[in-house]
Amino acid sequence: MSSSSDPIIVDNPYKRLEITLNPDGSLTRNADRYPNTSATLDPDQPIPVLSKDITFNQANHTWARIFLPRQQALDTSSSAKKLPLIVYYHAGGFIHCSAASTIFHVFCSNMALELQAIIVSVDYRLAPEHRLPAAYDDAMDALHGIKTTQEEWLKRYADFATCILMGTSSGGNMAYQAGLRAAKEADDLKPLKIQGLILHQPFFGGSKKVESELRLVNDPILAPGVSDLLWELALPIGADSDHEYCNPAAGEGPKHLEKLASLGWRVLVTGCDGDPLIDRQVGLVKLMEEKGVKVVSHFSAGDHHGVDIMKPAKAEGLFLVLKDFISSASAATL
Repeated sequence: MSSSSDPIIVDNPYKRLEITLNPDGSLTRNADRYPNTSATLDPDQPIPVLSKDITFNQANHTWARIFLPRQQALDTSSSAKKLPLIVYYHAGGFIHCSAASTIFHVFCSNMALELQAIIVSVDYRLAPEHRLPAAYDDAMDALHGIKTTQEEWLKRYADFATCILMGTSSGGNMAYQAGLRAAKEADDLKPLKIQGLILHQPFFGGSKKVESELRLVNDPILAPGVSDLLWELALPIGADSDHEYCNPAAGEGPKHLEKLASLGWRVLVTGCDGDPLIDRQVGLVKLMEEKGVKVVSHFSAGDHHGVDIMKPAKAEGLFLVLKDFISSASAATL
């Protein structure tokens, strides 16, 4: 039994995640847990958002799904309005899902329509078969692929001067880490010009539990015991949860924010107080403020981790917040 001083959940996180760890270190996943949806690129289809898949790195089997509002695709004039470009990294605790997962296909479709933006949802290698920093490498690989792309939708419709990196949960962690890397490579990424980061309920951790993790120790979505296992599977072998991939306040993590601050990129952190991770997200906002980053936050009452993905109707409020942020980030560079 756990004591009151160590109130960490005692059920089986492997069962929660529907995974089995194999002797070779790979995972057997429940293939039915996250169904997939195929891309639809035919403009004659009566759907509001079109999608297509493109390959970035054949050797690593990485690719992305592009989402484009259908009305934009029907405008074939040379003066067609360019749309903000959102590079999106999906959730899944670094071990689950892909850009084809139905929950993220629906989320990105709705986001493209509501924000009138073109979304590039990046597929990346999963842990533990490919531990971090593999996913971060793939995140950057995608940015360099977009920079040099000959893909028609991106060349015709995407405003490369208004690029936002965004991710949900573990994808929010990826957007943060990719943002730190991209800040150091900003000149090499041109004509792609990143204006900011959107960290949507970002996934971070640390060896010492924060109050919200203790308060929500029996959370049905992301109990601390589940988070601990996800980090154990994702971090480099031998690393603990105070590695800077997991804990942005650890090691050289805070120093990496200086370059991002100097570029004037804006950062939005969103979350809710029904999420065990909220205190870590609030802590990240404070850390960025201390380092001079132009950061804003939007934390709501109630709800739970992943609510905007699991309940599409809930995302409508989020999209209003994102629309305002993207407008402000774009205006700041004019």
